[in-house]
Amino acid sequence: MNSSVSPPRKPLRLWPGVAAAVVLLFIQFVLPVIAPKAEFSGMDAPLVAILGGLVLALVIVIWWTFFSRAPWSERLLALAVIVVAVVATRPLTDISIQNGMMGRMYFIYAVPSTIALALVAWAVASRRLSQGPRRAALVVAILAGCLVWTLVRTNGILGGTADLAWRWTPSAEQRLLAQGETDPPPAAPAETVKEPVAAEAANPAAPSATAPAATRTEPAAPTTATAATAPSISDPGTRRPEWPGFRGPDRDGVARAVRINTDWAASPPVEMWRRPVGPGWSSFAVQGDLFYTHEQRGPEEIVSCYRVSTGAPVWRHRDAARFWESNGGTGPRATPALSDGRVYTLGGTGILNALDSRTGAKVWSRNAATDAGIKLP
Repeated sequence: MNSSVSPPRKPLRLWPGVAAAVVLLFIQFVLPVIAPKAEFSGMDAPLVAILGGLVLALVIVIWWTFFSRAPWSERLLALAVIVVAVVATRPLTDISIQNGMMGRMYFIYAVPSTIALALVAWAVASRRLSQGPRRAALVVAILAGCLVWTLVRTNGILGGTADLAWRWTPSAEQRLLAQGETDPPPAAPAETVKEPVAAEAANPAAPSATAPAATRTEPAAPTTATAATAPSISDPGTRRPEWPGFRGPDRDGVARAVRINTDWAASPPVEMWRRPVGPGWSSFAVQGDLFYTHEQRGPEEIVSCYRVSTGAPVWRHRDAARFWESNGGTGPRATPALSDGRVYTLGGTGILNALDSRTGAKVWSRNAATDAGIKLP
């Protein structure tokens, strides 16, 4: 009687997956640290980390599916577990991860940096286990690679990559609010506020629905310490702004009236003062000893005026509005613009303000989104 004996199964071919995992680890976690400003074929290190991670994750999937020598049932099971785990755990992640990169952040970051690596680590660590424990370990490894992303959030995109933080840690804005900074003390209002523009004067009874729900301004008179060394608070109404808005007077980012010593080894810059501000994408507008920016603090957008010489707040105008989206984070996007004694601002939710640049007193305010009949996403 003849009996046929199946030849022993060849061991797993692990080296291609391990090699791809090592390169992936280097590209994603080492390269951005040792060469954060390096460029490769016109791509910076963060972009190389993202694209390289996706390519290497695909290499790992191809290796596992076609060249690993694992039983076909196990190959297909691993792919199925990955798909189910990704779909099941994505709703558990922070909203910033779910919506980041147009809803693709979880897939772009999780699949290469944890899931693909978890697959290779499992294949190596469990290669001598029996079928039952090996498959149970597969589920645990893939779930662990997914669930780690439920522990983090993104504060936005910084330097071409996600600015990740532990989900339970306070954000920079929360730390600022915890300081409990008070507004500048109120000062006497300006003697006059310029009349509304002609179009507004022709329609003085604008519908209340187009105005922001709540606004308030806290101006402050210059202190004795700054009055002797800084221009008067009325100065913005009488001189041309040195930096009237985004990227300067010619919108090219060039300051032509200033010479800067570029040899910082011989003459390093000296920090004169430091002040935290709320989040946002607003830059600065400058006129005399005053500069203006637009920031978010809790439920309010704030147009702020500070002293160039000391960093001390001069006045703040508040609007009850908050804008957030996962790619850019929290806060208004536009930079204040200075013209004829006024500062013009556009908030993230469409609130358009014209304020007196000396005191922050409101000249007029509209809601561009409401006026245009647009519903914010």
